[in-house]
Amino acid sequence: MKIQNITNVEKFFQVVDSCKGKVELITSEGDVLNLKSKLCQYVSLANIFSNDAYIPELELKAYEEEDVQKLIDFMMSGN
Repeated sequence: MKIQNITNVEKFFQVVDSCKGKVELITSEGDVLNLKSKLCQYVSLANIFSNDAYIPELELKAYEEEDVQKLIDFMMSGN
């Protein structure tokens, strides 16, 4: 799933942390990072941000249907 225009990064990671299953970030190079890992969250933030707290687009893979719904709800709420 691709999600776009994340403006509230802190809330995004709170949603990821609340997921029961794995949530993975697929980088543009094809690397897969486990976003439930705090280390991977920090690494992904360092690679994604320049100066702004804004993420234009991410490709994610969530394994649990309820986790997919949480992520969709987050995006639909205007984050």
